[in-house]
Amino acid sequence: MVDELKHAMERAEKLSVQQQKAIAQMILDEISWDNTFIGSQDKLASLAEEALAEFKVGKTKPMDLGK
Repeated sequence: MVDELKHAMERAEKLSVQQQKAIAQMILDEISWDNTFIGSQDKLASLAEEALAEFKVGKTKPMDLGK
């Protein structure tokens, strides 16, 4: 474990149980979020290329976003 994480854990140990649980959940959520996107770069790039190609041949239309 890196020193920064050790230091954060030492400080977290001094917090209430409720605060510790909240921090633990934030860490787990962040790890889950990162894992969601691992390996998705190729798919995202493919979707972007497809969207751009559709735009270039006029298959898209402007969205009315209430401007």
